[in-house]
Amino acid sequence: MSKKATKGILLVQLGTPDSPATSDVRKYLTEFLMDGRVIDIPYINRTLLVKGIIAPTRAPKSAKIYETIWDKETGSPLMYYSLMQRDLLQESLGEDYHVELAMRYQNPSIENALKNLEGMMLDSIRVIPLFPQYASATSGSVIDRVMELIRKWNYLPSMSFVSSYCQEPLMIETYADHARQHDIASFDHIVFSYHGLPVRQLGKVDPTKQLKCPEDGCDSCKINVNSFCYLSQCHATTRAIAEDLGLQKDQYSICFQSRLGKEPWIQPYTSSLLETLAKSGKKKLLVFSPAFVADCIETIDEIGVEYANEFKHLGGEEVQLVESLNGDPKWIEALKRLALDA
Repeated sequence: MSKKATKGILLVQLGTPDSPATSDVRKYLTEFLMDGRVIDIPYINRTLLVKGIIAPTRAPKSAKIYETIWDKETGSPLMYYSLMQRDLLQESLGEDYHVELAMRYQNPSIENALKNLEGMMLDSIRVIPLFPQYASATSGSVIDRVMELIRKWNYLPSMSFVSSYCQEPLMIETYADHARQHDIASFDHIVFSYHGLPVRQLGKVDPTKQLKCPEDGCDSCKINVNSFCYLSQCHATTRAIAEDLGLQKDQYSICFQSRLGKEPWIQPYTSSLLETLAKSGKKKLLVFSPAFVADCIETIDEIGVEYANEFKHLGGEEVQLVESLNGDPKWIEALKRLALDA
């Protein structure tokens, strides 16, 4: 008889459609964008915007993109690598632990994952959102949803949450190792492209609501590590990887992708940076996407295809994407450290 696990680990990734069919993509986009932490406007306005405009118009376009990255055997890349990370972490932790994977949006849901853990009568549960840099719209949303569901339990195990790990040493080493798989010296510039956020969301971590952040962040956030400033943590991750690779400040730049809507998001935008680099004569770019711990539509298509084509149209020659953490043993060891550091 196998040993009964006493500790649970819940890994939570953003989410992926159940299939590349337009209906499933629309369902995913609707659940994702209806989260009040993602689009933080009044519910009625959010409903009209998401269900009336964004989901119906974006779903067919996004479905075509998902079809290009959807593997016939393994399906969604994000799901494939997330399941791999779950299984490898389970193997590394051993029988005392039970590792569950959930998606914040769609399947497997946080609700079902927590039901599995509840039935095991565990002594403790540790929640690890798979987002290295904290943001209310990502890690904050995961923690919010977990607390909303678990408060209904009749017994409450010891709970702990990992809110961020933007400078986790083994994670940084893994990103750097993956960059070294390419001839770094052959590239004209290194780009660190993070998922963007509306500028106004940066200041909302301030309980007094008095903080007003400029579009490219304050000088302090680019130097100091603020536990709840997404931009600060993106700069911290970038600095750590650059230091590991021995890069000088003029060899790399930071930017932000995946803008939605017309309001100001964190700048510089990836598209704008590509244009600037092309105009300055840069031809070959090596691009990191350190907001993601697994390759997905934002890395494989948005950077590997969309931005690569855009850069070539501007006169550049190559955009080489650095592989995400995926199933790298060193990254699994980093996850293990996060799981054990209760």
